[in-house]
This record gives sequence, C-alpha cells and structure tokens, in this order.
Amino acid sequence: MSPSAAVDFDAPSTNVLSPAKLAHVVLRTANLERMVNFYTTFLGGIVTYGNDVISFITYDDEHHRVAIIGIPSTEPKVPTSCGLEHIAFTFNSLSDLLASYRHRKARNIDPVWCVNHGPTTSIYYKDPDGNMLETQVDNFDTIEGANSFMMSKEFAENPIGTDFDAEEMIQAIKSGEEDHVLKKRREIGPRGLSDVSSMN
Repeated sequence: MSPSAAVDFDAPSTNVLSPAKLAHVVLRTANLERMVNFYTTFLGGIVTYGNDVISFITYDDEHHRVAIIGIPSTEPKVPTSCGLEHIAFTFNSLSDLLASYRHRKARNIDPVWCVNHGPTTSIYYKDPDGNMLETQVDNFDTIEGANSFMMSKEFAENPIGTDFDAEEMIQAIKSGEEDHVLKKRREIGPRGLSDVSSMN
C-alpha cells in the first residue's frame, strides 16, 4: 500500500501540517557569474547544474540549497523595502563557525557583524547583491533551553544581542576556554534595532 493511502485527508486538523524541512532559497540577480562564484565559495559548495540563466548550488545531501537566476533587467536591492531580511546557515559547533569565518576571511569575504543573540552566536555577511547572510551556532543544547532564554527578562530587554570579536573568540578557544562559557551572552542592558538597520 502506498504511504499516501494511509493519510486521512478528511480528518479535522487543529493546525496545518508542517513541512518536513526548508529545502532551498532562490535569488534573482543581474550578475549571475559573480553571485555563483560567491555562493560556491561562501558555502564551500558545488554547482549541481548551471547554465547562462540559472545555477543550482548545494553543500550537503540536498540536490540544491541555493538557486540563482540571472535576469539582466534586475535592479539593485533597495535595503529599506519589505521582504527577506536574511538567510541563516547553522554550524554544529562554535569552532566550526569560527573556522568557516577564517576560511572566508582568507578568501576576502569579511563579516559585517558578529553578535551573540542569546539563542545563537552569529556572524553576518553580505553577498555581492547586498543580501544578508547569517552563519550561526546554537548556544543551548536543547530547544527548551533556548526557549527559556527567549522568554527571559534579559531577552525582552535586549532581543538584538551583544557584539563580539571573532578573532578574540578564536584566541579564547585556543587558550582552552570552554564553548559553553564563550557562548553565554554578556548582558549589556537594553538594545534596539539601530544596529540591524544601520547594516542595510
């Protein structure tokens, strides 16, 4: 029997059935070659298929995580318009996050912002078209721990986070500092959206 035959399509539902995962994002650009070169470098990825109109890029077991469509009439990004703010990629450990930062830096891809949000330690970049990209590591071992922090007084006061220096973090790891200590957010009091808006 087909797995689909076991689904009761007429059963009442409290919520919409959630997707199994987020598969990919598609970006439109006027400069296909430059964007493809950037994303394959940024992600340590490969092009699974590409031509002079579209490229599909992957870095894991999904056939593509990012697709880029080249449309010459595409106009420059307007930072103040509504729409997607950023795309986030998760690493398994703080060391992996920082190693990828160093690998990108060696290839002239520098971050625009390093911040401990509380739930994550994050390093942000911009692609050639000005799209924001977040690389992150979870700061809590469980979703319950992250949710608890996000419901805390400290997070309500500062949902943006505390900036950090990636090179100082690498030196701290080399000196033997534990990850759980480095991933604990330093509390700096109230903070608003001014830092985020100033990056656009």
